[in-house]
Amino acid sequence: MATLVVADHDNATLADVTPKVVTAAKGLGDDIHILVAGSGCGAVAEQAAKLDGVAKVLVADDAQYANGLAEPLAVLVTGLMDSHDVAMGSATTVAKNFMPRVAVALDVAQISEIVAVESNDTFIRPIYAGNAMQTVQSSDAKKVITVRTTAFAATGEGGSAAVETVAAADNPGLSEYVEDRVSESERPQLTSAKRIISGGRGMQSADNFPMIEKIADKLGAAVGASRAAVDAGFAPNDMQVGQTGKVVAPELYIAVGISGAIQHLAGMKDSKIIVAINKDEEAPIFQVADYGLVADLFKAVPELEEELGKIGL
Repeated sequence: MATLVVADHDNATLADVTPKVVTAAKGLGDDIHILVAGSGCGAVAEQAAKLDGVAKVLVADDAQYANGLAEPLAVLVTGLMDSHDVAMGSATTVAKNFMPRVAVALDVAQISEIVAVESNDTFIRPIYAGNAMQTVQSSDAKKVITVRTTAFAATGEGGSAAVETVAAADNPGLSEYVEDRVSESERPQLTSAKRIISGGRGMQSADNFPMIEKIADKLGAAVGASRAAVDAGFAPNDMQVGQTGKVVAPELYIAVGISGAIQHLAGMKDSKIIVAINKDEEAPIFQVADYGLVADLFKAVPELEEELGKIGL
């Protein structure tokens, strides 16, 4: 039998989370098949076939899969589980929507947001906002797993997997696509950015966020926010980093005016380098920071912008 990795994509490009899911799937020791379900998604299948460790790419090209609706995807994946032992996907909004439906259809317990694979039946996942790690051993014959991709490196290329077409499943007709409303920005997306600067309640108002946006533009960084800042109306929901927002692991994370509640730390503590600017030297953020500056952000941030300008940024 084999592991079925459900690819994330936009019908043209394979998302960078999928090679990370493949890395996790390698830990199971079985053949890895990637499912590319979409519409006009041939280019995505070609990209998936080049991933190292992939034995086969299954392509379901049908209009019902164009927008990642949970109901038709769940029926498709469930049908393919007759020839697969494991269904695995990234812990993104799309997979979080359809994977539980697959688990229910198979009558198994979903294993969510794993960060390590111990064996083909034992996995590690965070609990209590990442303050503890839980070892989960599953005796289910079929396993449904989502992967926290910030914990895995992307598999390389160099593969040459066979590409096969699979028939579309019957559409249950329980939902229909209406539209996407996505905020547009020239800055990188939070979940894929290599550098992020985030503001917290210490920013005091939305009018002060342009301070960190100027730093972001100089560094080519994305802009994030803590839940406290979002709840206060300083920033929109799609900028929220944390347990109930986006989980990120950039090369550089700058936390400005963020105290470091455990819910926020759960979303960014895997960042490679963490820099904190806060006037409270007892702020929990300093416990995870690689570099900490105890200072008034309204003085420190403009000085940082000035220093970056001196080196041509």
